[in-house]
This record gives sequence, C-alpha cells and structure tokens, in this order.
Amino acid sequence: MSLTLYSCPETRSMRSLWLLNELGVPFELVSMPFDHKFLRAKEYLAIHPLGRIPALVDGDLTLFESGAICEYLCEKYESPLNRPVGHPERPHWLQWIHYAETLLVHGQNLVQQYIFVSEAERSPVVINLESRRIGKGLDMLENILANQDYILPGGFSGADTSLGFSVYFVTAFVELDAHPNVQAYFDRIWARPAFQKSMPAGQSKPLEWLLPRLGPKMSFKRKAA
Repeated sequence: MSLTLYSCPETRSMRSLWLLNELGVPFELVSMPFDHKFLRAKEYLAIHPLGRIPALVDGDLTLFESGAICEYLCEKYESPLNRPVGHPERPHWLQWIHYAETLLVHGQNLVQQYIFVSEAERSPVVINLESRRIGKGLDMLENILANQDYILPGGFSGADTSLGFSVYFVTAFVELDAHPNVQAYFDRIWARPAFQKSMPAGQSKPLEWLLPRLGPKMSFKRKAA
C-alpha cells in the first residue's frame, strides 16, 4: 500500500483522515499520540522535518499541510469532492479550504492558554478575545449556511472536511446556541459515517479528553433577523 497518513487524533490531521475515509481509498494510518516522544523521534523527523502532522506519503511523494493534502487527494482521485479548475465553485472551494485555518487558529490559541500556559500566567484578555474572534467567524458561516446544507451550494466537498473539522474543534470553546445554522451544519457533519470513523473510538464530544482542563464555554447572543 503506497498511501500512508501520519496522524494524531483530533488534530489538523483529522481533516486528512476524514477525507480519506470519505474517498474510500485504501491507505495505511499511522496514528501517534500528540507527544514529542513520537513527533520528534528521529524516524518521524525523517518524514516531516518539523515533527508536525499531518504528513501524507504517496509512493515517492511526501506532502505536508492539511489544505494541500485536501487539494492533492481530491484531484488525484478525480473525486466528486473536488471542484476542478474551470468549475464555477472552484474559487470558493479553495477559499473555504484555507479559511478553515483562519477559524481554527483561534481555537489553537485557546488550547495554548489552557494547556501550555500556567494558570498564573494565563490571560483572561486573550481568552476573551480569541473566543469572540471565533464568534465573528461563526457569524459569517451562519449567514452562508442559512440557504444551503454545506459550505458550497453544490453540496458536500473536500472543503467541508477542512472547514467542518474547524467547526468541530471550536465547539469545545464556544456554544452554538446563537448560530443555529452552524449547529445544523455540525450535526450533518457529525452524522456522516466517514466522520464517525475518523473520531477516537468511544468518543461522544469534541476534544472530550481535554474538556476537564478547559474553561467555561463562551455563549453569544443571537443576532436579530
């Protein structure tokens, strides 16, 4: 088997794992704990010099970055999840693959605050700002998802595996009560068999293992119609 994905559960590499499960192509999964003992091991640094995930190995090709992996796999397998060059949805397909990182980075910054910064040095200002920035990002998605089930009018695509993971991740930090269309999007994603297959076994909530170490979720007021 020439296709191998190096992954850690519930990290950006879940985007690539979910996409591979949606595509239904054969691949080998190398799942590692999110631990420098594994990510900085000599063997893995030979694959990804920064010791980060995901990394995709396809024969002689090694590819980093979840957005690039999404584009590569959708094009390689000529999947309906792709929006090829010339397709009217192609520009926005690319946009949403990469916007996914804009949304996710605020959640990552909150992880830094709660997990990697001591309680004495933790910043309530940073936590408030990053949570509100997630809310702003969800506001935009709320309007778009008012009229369609997925992020593109043409239906589920590779862009949803990128963006959907970001929505999944940030729900560990914010409530979706003020964003019912995003909540419905999240529910549709959650129900997909390929998504369920990509989650840690037996888990029923996003970042369930991490929740006891996180602060209270921020709630937002629903905007008037």
